[in-house]
Amino acid sequence: MLGIAIAVALALSLWFLQGQRSGIRRNGKRLPRPPGTLLFAGNGLWFLQPRHKLLEWFAQVQPEVGFDTYEIAIPSLPAAILVNDPKNVEHVLKNNELFIKGNFFRSRSWDLFGNGIINADGELWRIQRKAGLRFFSNANLKTFINDIVPPLLADTKRDLDDASRNGAVVDLQDVLLELTTRLMGKMAYDMDMHGSLPFSKAFDFASGETTSRFTNPFWRIKELFFGRSLRKAIAEVHRYGRTVVTEAVEKRSSKPTEKHSPLQSNLIDSLLDHLPSEDLVADAAMNFLSAGRDTTAQSMTWTFYNLMRHPPIIPLLREELTTLLPASSLSTSSPHSTSTSPSSAFSSSSLPPLPLTYDTIQPAHLPYTLALFSETLRLYPPVPFELKEATAPTTFPDGTFLPANAVVLWVPWAMGRSTRIWGDDALEFRPGRWLDYGEPVGEPMGAPDGRGDTEGVGGAEVLEASEAGGETEGLGESGVRSESGSKNRGKATLLTKSAYENPVFNAGPRNCLGKKMAELLAT
Repeated sequence: MLGIAIAVALALSLWFLQGQRSGIRRNGKRLPRPPGTLLFAGNGLWFLQPRHKLLEWFAQVQPEVGFDTYEIAIPSLPAAILVNDPKNVEHVLKNNELFIKGNFFRSRSWDLFGNGIINADGELWRIQRKAGLRFFSNANLKTFINDIVPPLLADTKRDLDDASRNGAVVDLQDVLLELTTRLMGKMAYDMDMHGSLPFSKAFDFASGETTSRFTNPFWRIKELFFGRSLRKAIAEVHRYGRTVVTEAVEKRSSKPTEKHSPLQSNLIDSLLDHLPSEDLVADAAMNFLSAGRDTTAQSMTWTFYNLMRHPPIIPLLREELTTLLPASSLSTSSPHSTSTSPSSAFSSSSLPPLPLTYDTIQPAHLPYTLALFSETLRLYPPVPFELKEATAPTTFPDGTFLPANAVVLWVPWAMGRSTRIWGDDALEFRPGRWLDYGEPVGEPMGAPDGRGDTEGVGGAEVLEASEAGGETEGLGESGVRSESGSKNRGKATLLTKSAYENPVFNAGPRNCLGKKMAELLAT
């Protein structure tokens, strides 16, 4: 036993020293290591912690390093850096051929995601992206919101109403995952999918275990002894993927001219048209399903979590919705409501009630709703850290030199808590940071919550919400400007950050195909 222990210690030392000899430099000098780096273990102990502990560590280190780039040392992993400066993130995301998923990523995710878009680089990635772009067209999204969402949303509302009447306890995350599974199943594959299917449970388990491979350098050893459940779950995922493709092919061959879906083109048909084999289609279908249902359900769950943690936000949200949508589509009573007045920060007495359609749930009509969703994603991004592998030597804007085959990480979870980007109140949940009402005539005003300048929002793109202006009297606490009059109010606008400061939907050539769909579902 002593010999084995010595051998393991020696192997760990060699792995770490390999990182010490990496070619990563800035101005000819080695990069700093993050606080808490150990002599032989490097930062490996943090990466062995549960994911929420690792994310807490990233967030704690971020204020100490600011925008600085530092080197990560983990036994058995290639040389790696972590970037915090949005300019460095931009360098990665804009250079899609220079920074790829690479062997490090694929070796850990291959058996679950195969050749799907999550794993793919080069031409295979471009083909799948083209198929996805065809699917996520404005025409399809309009049909999705107008025809597919309402009946499934009504089912979810009915189930929640029944649970409320019976005093039952529900897991809201399960409820929302069921909803997004059904939505993606109907929209993407023209199938009746449910979160309770064996496939869904298997996919959830396999996804979690696959994610842990990126933070556990000993995952191969672990799975050698304890990997049976994972292998069984992956087999079930692949079995279901083949079922999806088989059913789609049978529909096309039995009645090739008959239109089965209300969409112009559903995803499975688009994939069958673009990819050369059914195995590739199955991989791609499961990748898009993961990206479409899991991340959306997680984001919606965090949104409701934040609403429950911040009750004063609820009346603002409800008043925006009940003002713009018909009374029949949304109850106006609220246990948290503090006012019976129809006026709010987002209402306009000149606007008639609008139906719940693709056209009416745009950001221009529901700025506070989208601000709430954006603030949730800032603090709780569904993909909290990302990594890419360099195909060639490169120098970052801050002078950091990264050799070929080295890995670069960035952490949206920590960037969303950066005071350099978001101001001194970065840790506060404040939807108002995303909103602005312009300057009233003859009187300077501060930020939307009445606390001065919108620090950290400089250079943001402004989306006009010209139809959503109105009174905001007495609503300052939850992120809306508190003021005593509304006569000179400017237009309501929605502020958006640069995608490189707030990379929750990625950016550049790999920007998220489903961003618009996620925002529409959130509103």
